[in-house]
Amino acid sequence: MTILKITKKHHKHFNNPFPSSASTTIPYIQGSLFFNSKTLSSDQTFSIGNDFHLSWSSNNGGYLSVSHNSHANTTIWSSIPGQAFVSAAMVDTEVEESRGSFLIKDRDVHLVCNNQIIDDIRVINHLEHEVSETLLLDQKMIREENQLPTLLITGRLFNMTKNNRTFQKLGFQSNMHYGAKGSSVYARYWVLFNQKTNHQLGFQVKVEKPNFISRKHEFPTASGGVYLGFKRRLGNIKKKLGLCWYFSRPRGFVLVSSVEEEIGNLDISESEEFNRVWLTYSSDENEKFYGFGEQFSYMNFKGKRVPIFVQEQGIGRGDQPITLAANLVSYRAGGDWSTTYAPSPFYMTSKMRSVYLEGYEYTIFDLTKPDRVQIQVHGNSVEGRILHGNSPCELIEHFTETIGRLPELPEWIISGAIVGMQGGTDAVRCIWDELRTYDVPVSAFWLQDWVGQRKTLIGSQLWWNWEVDEQRYWGWKELIKDLCTQHIKVMTYCNPCLAPADEKPNTKRNLFEEAKQLDILVKDANWFKQILLEMVEDGVRGWMADFGEGLPVDAVLYSGEDPISAHNRYPELWARINREVVEEWKSNNLDKKKDEQEENLVFFMRAGYRDSPKWCMLFWEGDQMVSWQRNDGIKSSVVGLLSSGISGYAFNHSDIGGYCTVNIPILKYTRSQELLLRWMELNSFTTVFRTHEGNKPSCNSQFYSNKETLSHFARTAKIYAAWKFYRVQLVKEAAQKGLPICRHLFLHYPKDENVHQLSYEQFLVGSEFLVVPVLDKGKKKVKAYFPLGESSSWLHIWTGKVFTKQGIDECVDAPIGYPAVFVKVGSLVGETFMNNLVTFGIL
Repeated sequence: MTILKITKKHHKHFNNPFPSSASTTIPYIQGSLFFNSKTLSSDQTFSIGNDFHLSWSSNNGGYLSVSHNSHANTTIWSSIPGQAFVSAAMVDTEVEESRGSFLIKDRDVHLVCNNQIIDDIRVINHLEHEVSETLLLDQKMIREENQLPTLLITGRLFNMTKNNRTFQKLGFQSNMHYGAKGSSVYARYWVLFNQKTNHQLGFQVKVEKPNFISRKHEFPTASGGVYLGFKRRLGNIKKKLGLCWYFSRPRGFVLVSSVEEEIGNLDISESEEFNRVWLTYSSDENEKFYGFGEQFSYMNFKGKRVPIFVQEQGIGRGDQPITLAANLVSYRAGGDWSTTYAPSPFYMTSKMRSVYLEGYEYTIFDLTKPDRVQIQVHGNSVEGRILHGNSPCELIEHFTETIGRLPELPEWIISGAIVGMQGGTDAVRCIWDELRTYDVPVSAFWLQDWVGQRKTLIGSQLWWNWEVDEQRYWGWKELIKDLCTQHIKVMTYCNPCLAPADEKPNTKRNLFEEAKQLDILVKDANWFKQILLEMVEDGVRGWMADFGEGLPVDAVLYSGEDPISAHNRYPELWARINREVVEEWKSNNLDKKKDEQEENLVFFMRAGYRDSPKWCMLFWEGDQMVSWQRNDGIKSSVVGLLSSGISGYAFNHSDIGGYCTVNIPILKYTRSQELLLRWMELNSFTTVFRTHEGNKPSCNSQFYSNKETLSHFARTAKIYAAWKFYRVQLVKEAAQKGLPICRHLFLHYPKDENVHQLSYEQFLVGSEFLVVPVLDKGKKKVKAYFPLGESSSWLHIWTGKVFTKQGIDECVDAPIGYPAVFVKVGSLVGETFMNNLVTFGIL
């Protein structure tokens, strides 16, 4: 039987500084496609609902293609001629876990069925009456769907014999030849296509349990991928025909002469199910792939293998020497280019093709082959959707129509600076006085240390005992009230963890012991909601809802569900609890005056998955290094901002200046003043403008460090405030359509090939601003690219220079305080923005 091995490495020190990345014993699956020529003629077209159709062609070994009826000649999905599009296997799995970092690896491979027979394709109008019960279709799903025609594909998966197979380093390949005798294994499968919306086509793939049989007759040879001997009708399971090869170790396999001996050698019970399914389909060589949630290293993923698993992003993520050092001290703590808090099994391409999966299983999108996509899912079924859209913005709108969209943000949080600081009541009042002196527009103070602090290996951490530390924040309610009179809110911090508070002085409650005694750890959402509501009742109007990415994969959950599948869903559940607090508080305050209603609550998160926009309100990008680095620093914060926006995370931002600080004699990553000032400029054009002191505040330059930092903070906060009017418009648009505030140029200029080469270098705010931030130390000029296809020229806001040429780079001055920002000539939004800059004394 297949094995799941979980290895804990939380307390392992002096580790391998170069750990392996996400790996698999089966890096690539390739098989052949056969079909029944008696049921499938050369060319057929099948309607799927009212808006889609699937075409079958027997040319080149046979293939399928899907189109939307509005563009009948444009393919939005197609299989590869002559090659299997569904494959399955039984594989042992090992999961290594260490402090929120995970590595999922394939071990021994027990069984692979990588070739495919299509027995039948047909449209079914009343599925539950016409399909044999032996197919084990999800009847509940069928009843819930509309009565539009559904397309059903049935067949079997199998493989060839040892003489006709080669287990190659880069995957499995097959030669077209029948002739094996003896025992074999095959598995039935079915594929359903059904219309979900006018622009979404749902699909389900289910692979049933393997069947072990003994064949006494040789099958006739078939050419061109056509299986001539098939005469079995749908639902008749008496004649089970099929071929398969199998092996018990990754480096070889053994043919045996009987079913009983075969099962014994394979160590597979007859009730065992497949735990890997692959979908393989075509892609163009020059096709660019965007999305996959919040990704920090790349925008285009063509040529990559993208794992979809929620976890810590890591410290360094491949940038050296910090990644090496982090891995050495804590197992896999450095992460790599693919590790992220908020992945999503979704993509769109430069060819306006888009697919997403609806489950929560661990998944790998393999885009390493130039002509295909291969999706590996850890399970025996796959469910997802194929999207139709004429532009990237349309695809985002259609995607978020189903997964959910972020609600409109309370206006207060997008009006001015969110001042992130620590130190207690006296420190807050002192900084507040300084900010008034510099006329900084402030929306809120974000006080993450409201619960008190403790010293740990990585610096100062909070007491995860969610009540105010009245010694540190004496007069807590009075502080909140005083700030409120000046229209400044107070925000705090929480996460779904509890820490033993035995050593913490002046506690009223020890929440860890309380929850432990009540036996409600990872069980009762209402208890934690009550903690949050008590915080709100003190006057708090927002909070960081941290973590959510570290649910252990061996957790015993109250719901009884598989913890590996629940792992990817956990950040959505964490967001849902926080959102319910917001909605319940809003409902209980409907009778309040309008000005009090405008104090609506908001929370922000770093962990997420596909449906997180449905529950969350605002995202932030987690713990970037206080550095200029590409994979983990100011550059990666731009990539994360733009990739997440494509994936439905319309409101996102990063900590100004970054977070992760290292200050040891042999390795120093501390925030310089230049980095802080440039990050202020960058974030003055994101959804929220929020500072963070970092995990070692005393080592970092802060906005309050000196007159220059305070002056620059005031200047950039006013730049941010100057486009509030447009930000409010974009927030409303995002809530209605799912479009992000900050956008990669691909969203508006998909036909410009040069745009696809851009990563962190520049971005759009809405459609009216072009921002080219300085992201390198010591640089005072930037290279701005003006895209093809824009009907307007671009105006440099500081000099008034107009750039009319398209498709070229222009060198632009960008000294500190004057980030390279352009608005469209003749744009009312641009004119209003510049007028506001004059009003603020900036321009």
